[in-house]
Amino acid sequence: MATVTKVLLVDDDEELTTLLQEYLSEEGYDVSTTSDGRAAVAAACGNGVDLIVLDIMMPRMSGIEILQRIRARSQIPVLMLTARGDDIDRITGLNLGADDYVPKPCSPGELEARIRAILRRAGQRGNGSILPLRAGQLVLFPGSRTAEWQGHPLVLTGTEFSLLEVLARQAGQLVSKHEISKRVFGKPVTPFDRRIDVHISSMRQKLGRRDDGQSHIQSVRGQGYQLLID
Repeated sequence: MATVTKVLLVDDDEELTTLLQEYLSEEGYDVSTTSDGRAAVAAACGNGVDLIVLDIMMPRMSGIEILQRIRARSQIPVLMLTARGDDIDRITGLNLGADDYVPKPCSPGELEARIRAILRRAGQRGNGSILPLRAGQLVLFPGSRTAEWQGHPLVLTGTEFSLLEVLARQAGQLVSKHEISKRVFGKPVTPFDRRIDVHISSMRQKLGRRDDGQSHIQSVRGQGYQLLID
């Protein structure tokens, strides 16, 4: 029997929430809703939800604060709903560990496609037994989607894991932003889309610096990134 994916919609827009809940339910998801930030944090940490769709513009506790509290305790996939054209909120959300974002107003179909992509990256549709992937001091375990760095656990979001896996499989080689976007987000990179750069920045902080002071992930302006191995 197939496992039903549980999605929590966190938004105070009742009309939009009802529309999205009905659409996602018809697509086979088990959907619950809340406009209470504290309830969202509790749900994220209670192992009863597979993915959270979180609106940035929330009353009392903003979506950014909710995301901060979730990430302090859980790596559950989070898809942010942001105001169209508000790059600051998008970048802030990605920096704090959001897996992706969708600008509002959005179509239910686009939202569901993004959810499916995130779940694929997070391994929610089943994890087979896959051999570890090693690149220098980095070890990735695709089956469990966990990682080790310099012999210690490396905490990554689902998107960060997928992006690092793409780089690790071609360690020492330049990987174009177009290829990264296609393999991680399932679509071509678009002008002014900074989500890859923001996720790279987060991973650089987690990996630290090489002995020579360089980042372990090097960039070639306008082209792509490469993972340096010792």
